[in-house]
Amino acid sequence: MTQGTNSQHYKAIKSDNDAINVAYHVADLALEERNQRDQQRILPTEVIQQLAKKGLTTVRIPHEYGGAHVSHLTLTRIFRILSKADANVGQIPQNQFAILQIIELIGSKEQKQFVYQEILNGKFLANGGPEKNAPNVKTLSTQLTITDDGHFISGKKFYSTGSSFADWLAIKALHPEGHVVLVLVERQAQGVEVINDWNGFGQRTTSSGTVTLNHVKIDPFLIFDERILTEQLNFRGAYSQIMQAAIDVGIAEGAYQDLVSTVKKARPIVDANVEHASQEPYLLQEVGRLDVTLQASILLLNEAAEVLDTLEQQSHLTEADLAKASIAVAEAKIYAHHAALNVSEKLIELGGSRSSLAKYNLDQHWRNARVHTLHDPVRWKYYALGNYYLNQKFPARHAWI
Repeated sequence: MTQGTNSQHYKAIKSDNDAINVAYHVADLALEERNQRDQQRILPTEVIQQLAKKGLTTVRIPHEYGGAHVSHLTLTRIFRILSKADANVGQIPQNQFAILQIIELIGSKEQKQFVYQEILNGKFLANGGPEKNAPNVKTLSTQLTITDDGHFISGKKFYSTGSSFADWLAIKALHPEGHVVLVLVERQAQGVEVINDWNGFGQRTTSSGTVTLNHVKIDPFLIFDERILTEQLNFRGAYSQIMQAAIDVGIAEGAYQDLVSTVKKARPIVDANVEHASQEPYLLQEVGRLDVTLQASILLLNEAAEVLDTLEQQSHLTEADLAKASIAVAEAKIYAHHAALNVSEKLIELGGSRSSLAKYNLDQHWRNARVHTLHDPVRWKYYALGNYYLNQKFPARHAWI
């Protein structure tokens, strides 16, 4: 059963400051029952509804279409704020931002006007993700067919993050002529089934499960030709990746906050001869190291966002510009990866046995970090960096670098 937003009370966000303030408000709501949702796999439906109603998913829509078009620096801060409160809530809207950017790059003016207005009215957009048994994430079996009766789409998707909350599902399919198209499908259309069968041990409430499409009739106006993406220079890969990095940094920030409060309540080891665990010299060293890791991850993320903001102001992009963007984001992603995993793991170690009790649910940070960081393996980020700096080889151009 759909849990789409269907908002009728859109609140306009006019500036970067507005966006940040709304993000904090939504984060406060997300934090309230986070542990219960995580432990019982309860979807954050009300939180996502509020996120859409308050206009937070609209903030990158261009000014000319009525959006705030906030900076990449502000966008990453929004994802950090949400993910610090609940990494699931932080991950859910990232597909909408990525899809809207693709539409900005390849859509006609009429298509953009329509889609953006629907989003500004509170419509929530999720994706039908990669196909489960395909040899790689780019391989498609989902088909678009065109008959005298209309346009239809059939297929099965997985990793469909946010699909339970969607009003529209963004589906990639093979056009009869052999190229890839992006199609916006009404969630309530006949033949669409969303199955919340995601059972990963982390990011439990992202609704990242199965979407099936059984001869679903679609509006041809909402078909976008992805061939255009390869015909122009754009940094959509860096844009997609910087949101993933921001989510990881947010996870690290949430874990660090819980680490500090947990350590203050922990018992010291007897050999330390101190009254409180927060006075143990080796523990202090560990916390200091983690703080440096976290702060470095924030700085690298901010620097990468500033690179994207600078490039966005340029009237002409080169291959070197795109490589610079991907490399800056790759560096941020690597540090975000390590900060999320290291801080969340050390939270349990430094907090002691008490920190492992189910009632505190502190393990959620590591579980969320471990699952989300699987999204784009950092081993390939290291490879891209080495090949760039040593051999002047530019990274591949796709959504994963």
